[in-house]
Amino acid sequence: MNTATVLLVAGSAGILGMIIGYYLRFIVSLGKKGSMELTIKQKMLEANTEAQRVVTEAEKKATTIIQESKEDTKERELQMKKLEDRLIKKDEILDKRQLDIEKEAENIKEKIVEVRELKNKVKELEIKATAELERISNLTQEQAKNELIGNIEKKNSEDLLLRMQKLEREGVDKLDRKAKDILATSIQRLASSTAADIMTTTVQIPSDDIKGKIIGKEGRNIRSLERAAGVEIIIDDTPGAITISGFDPVRRHVAKLTLETLIADGRIQPAKIEETVDKAKGEINKIIKESGEKAAYEAGVFNLDPRIISILGRLHFRTSYGQNVLQHSLEMAHIAGMLAEELGADVSIAKAGALVHDIGKAVDHEVVGTHVDIGRRILEKFGADVRIIKAMQSHHQEYDYETIESIIVQTADAISGGRPGARRDSVENYLKRLGDLEAIANSFEGVEKSYAIQAGRDVRVFVNPDKITDLEAKRIAQEIAKRIEQELKYPGEIKVNVIRETRVIEYAR
Repeated sequence: MNTATVLLVAGSAGILGMIIGYYLRFIVSLGKKGSMELTIKQKMLEANTEAQRVVTEAEKKATTIIQESKEDTKERELQMKKLEDRLIKKDEILDKRQLDIEKEAENIKEKIVEVRELKNKVKELEIKATAELERISNLTQEQAKNELIGNIEKKNSEDLLLRMQKLEREGVDKLDRKAKDILATSIQRLASSTAADIMTTTVQIPSDDIKGKIIGKEGRNIRSLERAAGVEIIIDDTPGAITISGFDPVRRHVAKLTLETLIADGRIQPAKIEETVDKAKGEINKIIKESGEKAAYEAGVFNLDPRIISILGRLHFRTSYGQNVLQHSLEMAHIAGMLAEELGADVSIAKAGALVHDIGKAVDHEVVGTHVDIGRRILEKFGADVRIIKAMQSHHQEYDYETIESIIVQTADAISGGRPGARRDSVENYLKRLGDLEAIANSFEGVEKSYAIQAGRDVRVFVNPDKITDLEAKRIAQEIAKRIEQELKYPGEIKVNVIRETRVIEYAR
């Protein structure tokens, strides 16, 4: 085989290889292309399926939302319909009420016209009747009155003369009694001290450090004590002392007991203060009973009911014209006993009548009537001797003197109250004004308690928060101030503080 043949065969083989390779490559590429098309078709099918699912779900949700929206719209339309019906009914009711009011107003106007016409007719009839009477009697109204008075004077001149003579004799008797009172004052055999705490009470403290505790943070403690006890606490530079100011001696004593207890205990805070004030008020009853028993023992009066003695002890906290009423009654009992011995009267009845003569003052702020009438009712209720009642009831000459002991009691009262320095009118008037201030404030509905402090320049009124709103509290303050201006006379101005405080208390068990 020559070289040309070999080259030809080799070239043919190369060409054939290239053709076979190209063909194989073409076949492979066709296979790959078919596979990719299948993949693309599958993915497109899956995408279409997913799209159909999403569209279906969206349609379902849209249908649900539309249905809910329709139901909600229907419900709102129903509510609006009901509301519209209610408004229509209310409008009809208001129209009906307006018509009723207009009819009632017309009726009232007609009644007013009728009343005016009747009044005019009555006046005309009165004028005609008077004119007819004057015509018949030939006398004017004034002449008839003068003639009637003249006839009565003529018929009763003797009675009038006797009455004038009686009044003249009574005047002479009064002057005679007054002269005896002056003589008795000049030669008095008994003179006890009348110095007493009229407006203030002093509490001794172990150290001035206590003052800060009593005041408390931002003044809470002292405000709580003043409110609970109804007094004014004065804390100044005076060493070792705190002053309690107030016109009511019971309140001052309660505040004093409270302060002494708190200082001894050491725990001073609002809750403890209120608890201690309540306990101090309870101790007052014990003091009242002891004071009554002590006064009866010193006077030598042993036949009185224990309940009378208990009421008598309340006079320990009462003053009259600056004079302690229980001390005044005890002093009167001694004087009455001396006078009874000199005059040969019943000493025990005179002493007992003098001791209980002012017992009505213990409750005169709670019961209607004069203190004499109240005292008589108390003694009658608890079975006191009738002779004692007769002896005490005439000390202000409201009742006639029925026994010699009644004259002795009245004389002893004049001696005890009339001696120099025993009484002070200005203090009594001042205390009465403070009491009137509190009485005016307490007369309003919803007021729990009130205190007149700062020498009557400040009235603190505590109202029930469940009954009185903030707006009503302001109205009450204005009305109290207005009534004070109309009913009382006072210098300067008076500040009315209406306090409305709400407290919520719960217990953990």
